[in-house]
Amino acid sequence: MTLNDTTVLAIDAEAFEIPTDRAEADGTLTWDSTVLVVVRARGAGQEGIGWTYAGPSTKTVVDEKLAGVVIGGEILSVPAQHEAMIRACRNLGRPGVVACAISAVDIALWDLKGRHLGLSLADLLGQVRSEAPIYGSGGFTTYDDPTTATQLEEWVTAGIPRVKIKIGEGWGTRPQRDLARVELARRVVGDAVELYVDANGGYTRKQAIRLGRQLTDDHQVSWFEEPVSSDDLDGLREVRDHCEADIAAGEYGYSVEYFPPMITAGAVDCVQADVTRCGGYTAWAAIAHLAAAHGLQISGHCAPNLHAHIGVCAPNLRHLEYFHDHSRIEGMLFEGALPPRGGAMAPDRDRPGHGMDLRPSTADRYRVA
Repeated sequence: MTLNDTTVLAIDAEAFEIPTDRAEADGTLTWDSTVLVVVRARGAGQEGIGWTYAGPSTKTVVDEKLAGVVIGGEILSVPAQHEAMIRACRNLGRPGVVACAISAVDIALWDLKGRHLGLSLADLLGQVRSEAPIYGSGGFTTYDDPTTATQLEEWVTAGIPRVKIKIGEGWGTRPQRDLARVELARRVVGDAVELYVDANGGYTRKQAIRLGRQLTDDHQVSWFEEPVSSDDLDGLREVRDHCEADIAAGEYGYSVEYFPPMITAGAVDCVQADVTRCGGYTAWAAIAHLAAAHGLQISGHCAPNLHAHIGVCAPNLRHLEYFHDHSRIEGMLFEGALPPRGGAMAPDRDRPGHGMDLRPSTADRYRVA
């Protein structure tokens, strides 16, 4: 086999905007559509696919900055292409759109490598378990009580033993509604299901401590995500010191380097990393090792189908987020998307790469770039 047999020949990107099925909001943001940027990497007679949830400008970064760096690279040496992308973007600034673009290309390259070798990513990366535990995530602050209850009931009926709702509505200005919605959630799911909440950084430190204690004492909430801004490491640690629920953050980590300060500050009980933001599979694996070295678990943030393969390869995985918006989009647009079964997702090891292919006839309706 010659070098040219395993050379990346093309990198292309497309952007799609998919309306939500109803208005969605968390504690600090409201949205009615989600943009998906899909990257295709081709070579050796195969095509790999990666994606990220970011703005259409992500496609511009892929087309104008990353494609030229990766084309001609070795399919089997994904970390080398990853490093080349990071170096090429030095003057652009990595956090945000650039990191999302790098992530999508990295995922596409790993998928291409798996397809070229005829291996699922779970086998290529080295799985330690056959399936990844998940939790149902949604419960948006824009939902009325019947909508919230129906969603929670659907997850529990599907066998998902962990659920999460959004709180911190209006930047923490409606705490009584937050508490009422958590009370509703506990009533709907019963005592046997783990109940999580996510404030998306909407509370102040003392407010988060007061509410956190009440959430645990009255409703047995065991996971309190971003009670304060994830940029406030001292605040996260303060809340962690005074609340029994596990404190989680990290979804806005756009590089491996973001995580050591959070971990060494003692800010979280569980690290969250998003494969579509942090730098793809290459970076997510490094973050998982970093967390493990400090005795912490890792949780995959959103994009459940992309996290399934890398998740089963992390010994310190806690779970993956089966996020309503993303699981709906991935099920609509990708052939091979994984259904939740018994509270977990199990990669299909008979399909090479991550096993998913874009459905053009469906996706083209939502194309914006």
